[in-house]
Amino acid sequence: MADAKRSPSPLRALPAFPLPKQPAAPSAEALQRQGVDSALLGATRIDPRQTLDLDAPELAVVSGRTKKRLRDLGIRELFAVQTALVPHLLAPAHRALYLPYDPPRDVCASAPTGSGKTLAYVVPVVEMLATRVVTRLRALIVLPTRDLVTQVREVFDALAKGTGLKAASVTGASSFAHEQGQLVDSHGASKVDVVICTPGRLIDHLDGTPEFTLQHLRFLVIDEADRLLTQSFQDWLARVLSAIAPTSSASRRDVAPAFLPLEPRLHSGPGADPPPRSSCQKLLLSATLTRDPGRLAALGLNRPQYFVVASGTDQSAVVDEVVNAIPEALEEHMVVCEGTDKPLVLSWILRLLLDKEDRPQALVFCKSVEAATRLSVLLSSLLPSASIAAYSSDAPRALLESFRAHKVDVLVCSDLVSRGLDVPAVGAVLNYDAPVDARKYVHRVGRTARAGRGGVAWTTLEPQEARWFKGLVSGMGREGRVKKVRVGDKELASSRVAYEVCRFLPVLCRSSSVR
Repeated sequence: MADAKRSPSPLRALPAFPLPKQPAAPSAEALQRQGVDSALLGATRIDPRQTLDLDAPELAVVSGRTKKRLRDLGIRELFAVQTALVPHLLAPAHRALYLPYDPPRDVCASAPTGSGKTLAYVVPVVEMLATRVVTRLRALIVLPTRDLVTQVREVFDALAKGTGLKAASVTGASSFAHEQGQLVDSHGASKVDVVICTPGRLIDHLDGTPEFTLQHLRFLVIDEADRLLTQSFQDWLARVLSAIAPTSSASRRDVAPAFLPLEPRLHSGPGADPPPRSSCQKLLLSATLTRDPGRLAALGLNRPQYFVVASGTDQSAVVDEVVNAIPEALEEHMVVCEGTDKPLVLSWILRLLLDKEDRPQALVFCKSVEAATRLSVLLSSLLPSASIAAYSSDAPRALLESFRAHKVDVLVCSDLVSRGLDVPAVGAVLNYDAPVDARKYVHRVGRTARAGRGGVAWTTLEPQEARWFKGLVSGMGREGRVKKVRVGDKELASSRVAYEVCRFLPVLCRSSSVR
């Protein structure tokens, strides 16, 4: 009877699943055992707040003509990554166009999106090539998208004005025959000094354009390197490196065929000249750079030097700073809400921004192109006074131009297509869908607070995502920088009626059509 009257024991709560944790930065010794380049461990760290006036002694290596062009373009000082790379690349010791026996060291630079990486390599390329006498292809700039090619071409043309340097954009936007006519003349001579291209189209011309050669390259620039190195694009990197390598030595052409097997001995012994090597200097730039030994080895880097734009002085954390490069002037906020309220919270945030006197433009990130399209339609209904559009790879170029001209207030896009965007005036980034990892967060929020300007980033989270996101930002050392904002029913009330109408309107339309 006592057992029958015994009350059942209370149910125990199931143990919570462990949340993902950001691992501690590995030690230098551990990274060396993994094969990470020792030069990366000793990377030069650049304070993101560092600037340099154009008249500073360190910039004596830049010509007066280039400084005048920079001033004409409204540039009075260089930003952090530029202050390091421009003097380094233009150092007198390696300023020659042809250095077969002492090739310059390659350079890898990591800096936040919008920190001025383009100008950091365009200035040295223009300065170095402006003294050339014969037109040959001496600089190859590879980018992942057509839009980025167009943007870099605009910067190059503006800076190279008056030098006589000729550039060509090779993306597939024009016919193959038209591009061939831009690259080489009827006698097979190069018509350009610089080619700015996407990797797939570059391989097309290496395969199909007679006399198109990379043998005279002085610069190979790989911009957005992290993205390009993770995608094969017809094995473009190996093909390019093979095309750059010298095909034969000068002495080999003077050796009789019968003695060719003995030719390597000409470069051995105490009095022999070393075999010539390519004078091409590789420049890799990105907001994040790989530390994968295999990918770094595939680049065939020559005694690489690494530059990292990051705050702090702890050299042991340089490798992690490469991943966590976020603009210093960025303000970060997070809002936790139910999934059904996320569109309302987003419209409330946008209303706050658009009601400001300067009316900053905003980029909104979603997890897919389809989600971006649906969200842009919904936001247009909730914010009828704002100009809102979805950006995709199929969007007309006029849409991007309208956004740059401040004719569009809000651009909604996915991570997949956002890498081709370069919109320097963006005042805010809104993560409607949470980024999946730290790299995605860096690339998203790095599109605001650019070039020393202020900016704000907002992330909307469902309750089950909040702890994970806090762990992510904590792992990046930014737990104190991301402020949690509470948004109540009072703030959302003005949009709720319109939102409910938008939610149920398709159902009402379908039911009325059935009748």
